[in-house]
Amino acid sequence: MPFASRLDNVETSAIRELFKLLGKPGIISFAGGFPDSAMFDVEGLREASQKALSEEPGGALQYGATEGYEPLRAQLAAFERSKGVADIEPQQLIVTTGSQQALDLIGKTMVGPGDKVIVEGPTFLATIQCFRLYGADIQSAPIDAQGVQVDRLEQMIVEHRPKFVYLIPTFGNPSGALLSLERRRRILELAVKHQVLVVEDDPYGDLYFGEAPPPSMLALSSEVPGSREWIAHCGSMSKVLSPGLRVGWLVAQPELLAKATMCKQFSDAHTSTFAQATAAQYLKSGRMPATLANVRRKYAERSHAMAQALRRELGDAIEFTEPQGGLFFWARLTGAGGKVRDAGEFASRAIEQGVAFVPGAPFFAKDADPATLRLSFATADVEKIREGVARLGRAL
Repeated sequence: MPFASRLDNVETSAIRELFKLLGKPGIISFAGGFPDSAMFDVEGLREASQKALSEEPGGALQYGATEGYEPLRAQLAAFERSKGVADIEPQQLIVTTGSQQALDLIGKTMVGPGDKVIVEGPTFLATIQCFRLYGADIQSAPIDAQGVQVDRLEQMIVEHRPKFVYLIPTFGNPSGALLSLERRRRILELAVKHQVLVVEDDPYGDLYFGEAPPPSMLALSSEVPGSREWIAHCGSMSKVLSPGLRVGWLVAQPELLAKATMCKQFSDAHTSTFAQATAAQYLKSGRMPATLANVRRKYAERSHAMAQALRRELGDAIEFTEPQGGLFFWARLTGAGGKVRDAGEFASRAIEQGVAFVPGAPFFAKDADPATLRLSFATADVEKIREGVARLGRAL
């Protein structure tokens, strides 16, 4: 078949391919990035969907505006205001089919063949694939436990003059890193100074375990003159409410929103109105704070259990920073004591022991570190985490 040449730049997801190996009975998976379905507020969503059908069935079941269902846009604007985003109104955001579509729309509207894009190294695998599909020349900025290294990022902005910089500042996937308040402000200042768009992806910001993280860069933009027009913010209900709803949103300056809306018209006309109406009723119900408190508590317990187990079972053969939120551990094999250093080899050994994780190399756009790996604690309870990490210890 004469497929489009742009497909030459991408390959299928390494994570999706790994899932094919997970059918073995009794396997414990730390591979996926899914929320735990046992934590979904099924009763709350049932009530919300029933209200959507009883109060405005036409709006919930008919075609809708590409920009989004107006009651949901109003609720999402209020949700962002509750997190410190000043002066945001419904018309400043569009609803997308998950935040993944928001990222795809940014790729469609901003990237042409050969355009430079800067991402974190490592970063969300699907984003690398998405931007490459549109022909991006992706550059990786190094990170540490406090997120992207800003001095190096500025050097790269000057050198490459990218179309935009893509960051996951809060509990990134896969890194789990938390960008410090100081670095967030500096990045906003860089955006203004160099007139470069910063795409802030924030699917995990509400999943913190102790103190709340610093405000989003969208929220902080009110403190840095001129920065609001250089921020595009992607939000999602997938990790905090339900991925099955496929409700995300994009906040950006009007010209970018207009272009994104036009491209969305070509893709799906609009995000499911029934899903949007259900999400709007759920947010209106006031159940979200209790839902967030529940998932934060349980994920914190699982994260702590994984940290303890890794230290006990793998010792100095692995190094990591315990995350303060999100769904992931980012770790690196040290080879101490003659143990395995290649995460791909380790993954194969782990599958034989009945446990799965994702090697870290696919999360790098360039200069992959083969010793790195990602572990998710989200879908395993504490006992399974302890047993799974014990199996990792045997696989070493």
